[in-house]
Amino acid sequence: MLDNPISPTVDFDKPGVQHGHLRLPHSHDESAWGSITIPIAVIANGEGPTAILTGANHGDEYEGPVALMDLARRMTADEVSGRIIIVPMMNYPAFLAGKRTSPIDGGNMNRVFPGSPGGTVTEKIADYFQRTLLPEADYVLDIHSGGRTLEFVPFAAAHELPDRTQRARCVAAMEAFNAPYSMMLLEMDAAGMYDTAAEEQGKVFVSTELGGGGSATTQTVAIAKRGIQNLLRHAGILSGAPEHRESFTLGMPDERCYVISESQGLVEPCVALGGTVRAGDVLMRVHDVHRTGTEPVEYRANIDGILAGRHFPGLIRHGDFIAVVAVPV
Repeated sequence: MLDNPISPTVDFDKPGVQHGHLRLPHSHDESAWGSITIPIAVIANGEGPTAILTGANHGDEYEGPVALMDLARRMTADEVSGRIIIVPMMNYPAFLAGKRTSPIDGGNMNRVFPGSPGGTVTEKIADYFQRTLLPEADYVLDIHSGGRTLEFVPFAAAHELPDRTQRARCVAAMEAFNAPYSMMLLEMDAAGMYDTAAEEQGKVFVSTELGGGGSATTQTVAIAKRGIQNLLRHAGILSGAPEHRESFTLGMPDERCYVISESQGLVEPCVALGGTVRAGDVLMRVHDVHRTGTEPVEYRANIDGILAGRHFPGLIRHGDFIAVVAVPV
C-alpha cells in the first residue's frame, strides 16, 4: 500500500507539549505547491495510556473545536501521565468552510474510513487516522453535535459491540464523560465511520452529540470541557476522580426510534427536545408551503420514550431526518 502523504510537524514520542500541524500537500489554483495544515497538539509525560481527542469530524460542529483548543492551550506536561493527542478540527477544510463536508472533494469524514493514501483529500486524512494515529491510542473521544441541520439533547454515546469486554470499557468511559444523557447509540448506517474504525481496532471509543443548530452554547461547551477532563481522569492520564452529576441513560432498541420525512415544507415542532412522548404522539407537522388551506402531514412517535433529537432548520425535504425517540434505561 502507498505511504500516506501527510507529514506531522510534531514528534509523537517526544515528552512535553508540542503544537504543530499535520501537513497534507494540496495543489490547487491559488497555491500550486500548497498544503492543508491541520492543527495538532501532543502533550506527553512518562508512562501511561494514550488518548486521541478530536473535534469537527463534521465542520459545522463547534463544541469539540472550542473545548479542545482550550485544552491544548492550557494543558501542561506535568499534569499528564501518558499522552494526549489533540486534533481540534479533524476535517479542517470543512471546518474552515463552516460545512458538514469538505468543500474540496465533498467528503464526509465520518463516512470514508478506512480512507485511502491515494484517494481524495478527505480519504487521505482518514487513512492517516486509520493507519497512523488510531493504532497509537488506548482511548478515543470524538466530539460531535448536531451541526446546522440537527439538534440533540446533550449526550455521550457508546455502541453495542460483539466483544462484551470492549463494550463494557466503552460504556464505563461514556459514563465517566458524564454528559446530562448517556446513549447506547444505534447508528442509521455505521459503514465508513470513524467510530467503527476505532472500535474494530479494539479501542475504547466514546462519541457525543452536544446540541446543534450550527453553533455552540455556554452550556454545551461547558459539558464538553468537563467531559474531556472526566474521560482523561477515568483513563488515568489526569489525576483525580471524574466529577459526577446526575445523568440519564437512554437506549435505542431498534429502527423504530427514527422518524424520516416523506414530505417537504415548513416544520412545526410539536414536542420540546427532551420531552416525554408516547407511541402515536405527534412529533412534528410539515406544512405545504405552496398554498394555504391544506392539512399538514403529521409525523408520530413509533415508541414510548423521550425526544432525543430532531430536525433543526425551519424547512424540511423528503428523506430528511425528522426525529429520534430514545428509551430511558
